Amino acid sequence: MKSIDVNSDLGEGFGPYRIAPDADLMPLITSANIACGAHAGDPLIMDETVSLAQTNKVRVGAHIGYPDRENFGRRMMTMTLKELELMTVTQLGALAAIAAHRGAQLTHANFHGALGNLSFADADVARTLIKAMKSFDPSLKFIGLGDTEASRIAEEEGIEVVYSFLADRGYSAPGRLAPRGTAGALLHEPEDIRLRVAETLSSGKLKLTTGEVIPVKIDSILVHSDTPNALKLAHAIRQGIADAAFEIASYAI
Repeated sequence: MKSIDVNSDLGEGFGPYRIAPDADLMPLITSANIACGAHAGDPLIMDETVSLAQTNKVRVGAHIGYPDRENFGRRMMTMTLKELELMTVTQLGALAAIAAHRGAQLTHANFHGALGNLSFADADVARTLIKAMKSFDPSLKFIGLGDTEASRIAEEEGIEVVYSFLADRGYSAPGRLAPRGTAGALLHEPEDIRLRVAETLSSGKLKLTTGEVIPVKIDSILVHSDTPNALKLAHAIRQGIADAAFEIASYAI
């Protein structure tokens, strides 16, 4: 039986503020992408989230984003390639230090929001981010969308790619998410998401917002933690995986 990882972006609060039910979501996933103090997160939240992951036997990864708390890393920022390189290494280092302090280790990384979207399309940015990851720790896996510059360059660099599927987001083209606010960009109903997961896993094909159907490779499915019904969506995704006769398990280290 083929297994599917379930990943989620967690630890995205700041100070006393929390935006997601991390403690309730953690038992429902198998890998956690933890904010590293830039678009969200701080040392206390990173420590708390790493500890939750350890308790639930969940893989610990870095969720790297623009240093832009005000816009939650969803606004494009103008940064040089050197700045992006050092920003990536700094965020990896911060989370790796806290993980090591708790007896854990980083096993993967991915990119958040506007930075992630840019890495999908811009080869120079993608190469800079992926090479920074590799320089920091060549054993790190990259969780990302297939058919993107980031996943292509990761493969070229010998970084193992865990191909992620965003079950509650519409795709406008291979490797491209439909822009928020456009028709079909967001799915809200748990039953719709359950059916989509089951059908996509069973067929190995994805229907785009254009109506076109394309082949898709999926190793992991993302649960968006910051949606109002995140727990319901997590359960719907897990049920969809079961409906397709797949096992839920973390990716191999």
